[in-house]
Amino acid sequence: MSKQWTPASWRDEKRLQMPEYPDALALADVEARLEQFPPLVFAGEARKLKRALAKVATGDAFLLQGGDCAESFAEFHPNNIRDTFRVLLQMAVVLTYGAACPVVKVGRMAGQFAKPRSANDETIDGVTLPAYRGDIINGIEFNEAERIPNPERMVQAYNQSAATLNLLRAFAQGGYADLHKVQQWNLGFVANSKSGALYKDMCQRLSETLDFMAACGLTSETTPQLRETDFFTSHEALLLNYEEAMTRVDSISGDWYDTSAHMLWVGDRTRQLDGAHIKYLQGISNPIGSKIGPSTSPDDLLRLIDALNPDNEPGRITLITRMGADGLAKILPGLIRAVQREGKSVVWSCDPMHANTVKSSNGYKTRHFDSILAEVRGFFQVHKAEGSHAGGVHFEMTGQDVTECVGGAQDITEDNLSDRYHTHCDPRLNAEQALELAFLLAEQLKDDRLA
Repeated sequence: MSKQWTPASWRDEKRLQMPEYPDALALADVEARLEQFPPLVFAGEARKLKRALAKVATGDAFLLQGGDCAESFAEFHPNNIRDTFRVLLQMAVVLTYGAACPVVKVGRMAGQFAKPRSANDETIDGVTLPAYRGDIINGIEFNEAERIPNPERMVQAYNQSAATLNLLRAFAQGGYADLHKVQQWNLGFVANSKSGALYKDMCQRLSETLDFMAACGLTSETTPQLRETDFFTSHEALLLNYEEAMTRVDSISGDWYDTSAHMLWVGDRTRQLDGAHIKYLQGISNPIGSKIGPSTSPDDLLRLIDALNPDNEPGRITLITRMGADGLAKILPGLIRAVQREGKSVVWSCDPMHANTVKSSNGYKTRHFDSILAEVRGFFQVHKAEGSHAGGVHFEMTGQDVTECVGGAQDITEDNLSDRYHTHCDPRLNAEQALELAFLLAEQLKDDRLA
């Protein structure tokens, strides 16, 4: 495959969810400029993530993947990046403490700009325009000029991703992630909540443990693992013009890597075996994810795994199930049995968000916390029954105090949705809801470990 494949091989295949740019010359110019830009991530970092995911596949680590539904240019601010990173750190500490195993942290950040859509067009008050496909493609404002796909947006997305990655690396390696500062990570609106109280109690116990370790000579100065953390980035490989331009040959291995993110995934709408997106992902050496929806058959899944991971390389492929709280128990067992029967090495992760999206009585697209929790619990139960590893979770979430998903300890109702409904696409868990889920997950992981 690597000898026949080039980053442009996808152009000969059928493509879905891709924009039609009206100015081909402008598009070619942007692609040529992006090809000369420095990489955003490095092949060695992607290989490190693959090794970590190989441990997740065997049940020796847990994957926490989360972040924005779709990053936007308008909400680009260091405080927003910091708050989402901080919540992911909090969740990871809670999970590590409860599960007593390493947590691999992967953000939907620094590149998650493109979104698939259920329809190509959108009609409001009798006016029909192209659908909004994410800030890397067109604008969310409902007017003709904004909805025309503009290739220059790829350059802005690159620049924002570079700045975001720079800040994330500083947070992860510069002392902000020091475990001695866990109590300082609490967000103001979470601090007074039930989850905040649980977090504070856990921090006190963790501080006692750290004090004991310090007495034994293990401090932040002597043990880098206490003051630093690995944090990786990911996004859906949807806009292949951008991904191709960011694909480079690694000087050490000679393999192709997509340098726009450490991990890329293909969506449930674009994982056709004869499609452009699978063709592109086959040739890069990054860890790859694939969303798996309720229409997936065992044979379909095995063919997909063979296409993306023909060498059965551990850590190469993560299967992200998105089946809904009601459908998961009917579909997932057969898929797990097929993978086990064929001896495939995969990471199983649960996306409890996408198949649980509903429209509220007042017209807002939302998700119910109880449905999200029910799908996660069902995911663990099925894997336990099948003797498989429930390897991770995949959340759409934010560090902002939004009101987009109903329920949880905050008891957000449909009437509250209009208070702070800021998403550009799908509803996200806020920080308190995300932390609440982390505690519930930690209990599940602890029970499984003790069992």
